[in-house]
Amino acid sequence: MNKQELIEAVAASTGESKASTGEAVDAILEAVTSALTRGDTVQLIGFGSFSTGTRAERSGRNPSTGETITIPAAKTVKFTAGKSFKDAVNAA
Repeated sequence: MNKQELIEAVAASTGESKASTGEAVDAILEAVTSALTRGDTVQLIGFGSFSTGTRAERSGRNPSTGETITIPAAKTVKFTAGKSFKDAVNAA
């Protein structure tokens, strides 16, 4: 499912227009992005939690040349599924 399909599914479920539903989906995604950028955790009870983590600098190899390279440290986004969400996926 892509973003447009999500908007269509939510619009069909709520009876709202696709335009207003698209604005709502965009606002939700912006709010989640802003919170994670600030370092906050976003918890959606029954669905899951979004949080940030760090990945340390490490060494790796260029697969085409075999040369050793340094992969810089980076922030990562983590998602932990909630119990209800896991149960729904496992029941399917």
